[in-house]
Amino acid sequence: MHRKILILFSTLLFAASLCAQVADSIGTKSSTAAEKPFASLKTSIEEMNEKAKRIKSLLIPAGMITYGFIALENDGLKNLDNRIKEEIWTEHPHRQITIDNYLQYAPAAAVYGLNAAGIKGKNNFRDRTMIYLLSNAVMGITVQSLKAITRIQRPDGFGTNAFPSGHTATAFVAAEFLHQEYKDISPWYGIAGYAMATTTAYLRMYNNKHSFRDLAPGAGIGIISTKLAYWIYPSVKRKFFKNKPMNTIAMPFYQNKTIGFTLIHSFAVK
Repeated sequence: MHRKILILFSTLLFAASLCAQVADSIGTKSSTAAEKPFASLKTSIEEMNEKAKRIKSLLIPAGMITYGFIALENDGLKNLDNRIKEEIWTEHPHRQITIDNYLQYAPAAAVYGLNAAGIKGKNNFRDRTMIYLLSNAVMGITVQSLKAITRIQRPDGFGTNAFPSGHTATAFVAAEFLHQEYKDISPWYGIAGYAMATTTAYLRMYNNKHSFRDLAPGAGIGIISTKLAYWIYPSVKRKFFKNKPMNTIAMPFYQNKTIGFTLIHSFAVK
């Protein structure tokens, strides 16, 4: 049974990593009409290819979400969740650990730590912070809405907000954020982020807070939320910011049944 659990989480890790990296490195080589008479046609084809790659990159996380919904009603997948619980918790009771409460944010913290260390990512402080906050806003609203609609009981019997896993969604938002910021430097940054996110997901089962069916959709939602934020933000920036310098960022957030505002101010050093 231990082998089956390892296979499940290896699949989760590498499927998510593959999803994050398969179609993200989109080249943007510029050309002018003077260089080639069919420049506009080439641009149109490149735009179509980019859209196709974006859709392709959503297939794996969408499949993870679909798995979660199927597992809510499928007897075979319910039995799988029960067997995993028996192996991890029922037959081997243990003390819960709380590191998953912090590990879920580790990949995002790594982005700011790497930038502070001089290893620059794709975006500046303002843009990456806005993207990360937007990712969490999309994820938080989606996860909390599904929790309220489905009202699935947790494995430990405390609470009816198991589906999907918020910790897992938060962790995979952070992992995809790390991947997007550093994919052009090295794929290993993204792989490390996904390893931390997958560990967070496993610990939710280890602590008897979630079943596997809660984890897969949480991961999928987290990945898609971050991808959407990266695709949407350029339009938001052009419309509202118009490339003007902005030292203060204020943005609402909704997570774990909490609504609030995040305020960040960057002090320029002259």
